[in-house]
Amino acid sequence: MKTFANSNARDFQHAAALVQQTRQEGRAASLVGGGSDLLALVKERIVNPDVLVNLKTIKGLDQVRPANGGVNIGGLITLDTLSRNDVIRRQFTVLAEAAETVATPQIRNVGTLAGNVCQRPWCWYFRNGFPCYKNGGNTCFSFGGENQFHAIFGGGPSYIVHPSDTAVALLALDAKFRIVGPAGERVLPAAEFFALPQRNPARENVLAADEALAEVQLPGLRAGTRSTYHKIMDREAWTHAVVSAAIVLEMDKQVCRSARIVLGGVAPIPWRLPKVEQMLAGERITEALAAKAAEAALEGAKPLAKNAYKVPLTKGVVRRTLLELAARG
Repeated sequence: MKTFANSNARDFQHAAALVQQTRQEGRAASLVGGGSDLLALVKERIVNPDVLVNLKTIKGLDQVRPANGGVNIGGLITLDTLSRNDVIRRQFTVLAEAAETVATPQIRNVGTLAGNVCQRPWCWYFRNGFPCYKNGGNTCFSFGGENQFHAIFGGGPSYIVHPSDTAVALLALDAKFRIVGPAGERVLPAAEFFALPQRNPARENVLAADEALAEVQLPGLRAGTRSTYHKIMDREAWTHAVVSAAIVLEMDKQVCRSARIVLGGVAPIPWRLPKVEQMLAGERITEALAAKAAEAALEGAKPLAKNAYKVPLTKGVVRRTLLELAARG
């Protein structure tokens, strides 16, 4: 692994200036928060920075603050701190549950919310240096190769799955992302942040190379809202979702007023199910309705040669999670 220098940023403007200065000198710079994924990418020689611009020296980016009836969450809050925050656990349960499923306790102690949302795919072809779309090539080797854990929705030309647990929960919570870069800042709905491979097969989101996810903004939830995250893995820890579901239901006694359902582990972006949400609105969530919703959840699925097992698995996750959440008082 090559050597690199470290520069501590005072604020985002200073971070942008450090990146620009490094590039003007003909060297490569990378922004870093917790650094868990970046370190792996450096070890795998996918990125080769000369300078790491450290964002953790910017004050106030690791807090949960009340705002406009909801909360604003600093992008550099660790996943462990996020999962144990009383407000998040009580009001935005799906996010706390998603954060506590990530990797291992050691990684959650250093990994950040922004880093988890923006992490690169864990496809073995990408991580092992194959000249695939993600590595600047013009082939997705998984399409005709080892695709057991790849996409059944939204694939092509790349068939990676988005690796973030918290991203799935944030989309279900209708979050907005505050993005900061040298041109200033912008706020985007989570639904506009993630990018399918058809847009740019080398990217998973709309961040420019010199931009950072500074803050996540969660709107307040109406009375009767309940949420949960259900994750299925191929082993008990330190792995990504084979299939996951983040579900937020706004309930009026036994009737579902509205729903937001987002799948993970099945698409190159967190995969929302608007048709299923419409089926649930205004209805009691019975065994029959949950089964019908689970069938509708797979509309448009196109499994590859080795991942068709994800179809019945996804149906089961949606049906079971809906019934469990609806039964909560």
